[in-house]
Amino acid sequence: MSSAEKYARIVKSRAKEMGFDHCGIAQATFLEEEAPRLEEWLSRNYQGKMAYMANHFEKRLDPRKLVEGAKSVVSLIYNYYPDNKLPEEKDDLKLAKYAYGKDYHFVIKDKLKKLLEVLREEIGDFGGRVFVDSAPVMERQWAQRAGLGWQGKNSLLLNRDMGSFFFLAEIIIDLPLVPDASFAGDYCGTCTKCIEACPTDAIPQAGVVDGSKCISYFTIELKEELPNEMKGKFENWMFGCDICQDVCPWNRFSKPHNEPEFQPHPDLREMKNEDWVELTEETFGRVFQKSALKRTKWEGLKRNIRFLKEKPPSEEEGPGLSS
Repeated sequence: MSSAEKYARIVKSRAKEMGFDHCGIAQATFLEEEAPRLEEWLSRNYQGKMAYMANHFEKRLDPRKLVEGAKSVVSLIYNYYPDNKLPEEKDDLKLAKYAYGKDYHFVIKDKLKKLLEVLREEIGDFGGRVFVDSAPVMERQWAQRAGLGWQGKNSLLLNRDMGSFFFLAEIIIDLPLVPDASFAGDYCGTCTKCIEACPTDAIPQAGVVDGSKCISYFTIELKEELPNEMKGKFENWMFGCDICQDVCPWNRFSKPHNEPEFQPHPDLREMKNEDWVELTEETFGRVFQKSALKRTKWEGLKRNIRFLKEKPPSEEEGPGLSS
């Protein structure tokens, strides 16, 4: 057995012990076929006000510019599907399932750092960095190259065992590892449920998302006032959105996670619409101290709630007609 094969087995074994559901390996190289796609996406301004998406173009396509001498990209999957979804009635305010518990950036980055430490103890010293949605890494493309799944029509990575309710993470290292075969299939077939279900028409074509129309973009990334033309289209999503995942047939295979850190704060389970509307900055700081909701801050969340509670223009009373 070569050292590259031996080390690849060690990486996958230790990743499983650390709680990761899947682990795959790709050779660190330039993503040549992705360059024109990324360029086209940016040229259409699908990034909206997310100016950072246009930065570090070369780094997004070449992991060797992130880690000097990089040889391998290790992609990992970590489940976040909840055992019990928060109570949802038709008119309830909603937040994306990934935000129920502690911010995944902290939880998974800690696990990755421990994994890197364990690997160095067993294999020897090598250079590398860990990434959790926090650097210009094209994580879905790398995960597909590592054999973990395919990109669905909603652009998310789909895994035949788990669907899509999981986080992706990467370790880029200068250690040669035997790569896995790239995932070549597309198991969406003729299904277009995600495209049809999106209330803001944020999926203009299969596999492409117009980020500037996505509910998650509006409720998390956009820092200014929400556009009036979007009133009545958010289907009560106040932070993030799971619509394209909820309707995806592959998510019938989703199973509850085993991560205590992803369990909702006890107070969150009890919150009703009126609690969200009356949410004070003090309560927000206490309940969501370590939550992903800190991204939008109290002011941003309150903005979203106000927007959802206001009637769309078509429903507002107009001037009375004279007889």
